[in-house]
Amino acid sequence: MTEVSVRFFGGPLDGRVQALGDSEPVRGSVMRHVHLHDGPKIETHYRLGYTPENGWEYRLCGLATPEVDEV
Repeated sequence: MTEVSVRFFGGPLDGRVQALGDSEPVRGSVMRHVHLHDGPKIETHYRLGYTPENGWEYRLCGLATPEVDEV
């Protein structure tokens, strides 16, 4: 099996290319990246997609946060 790579677009991982690993890529899956160095915790989310031009790519995305009931 050939190694499949993915490229990141946006956020702190912009431009990074890495191997997807042994698992089958699942379009639409979301990867969470947490940055803890030198300051506050920064959490970003990337959604996996495929385009004929670029191949597999993770694009920075926002996740909807559930509404909190006020007391």
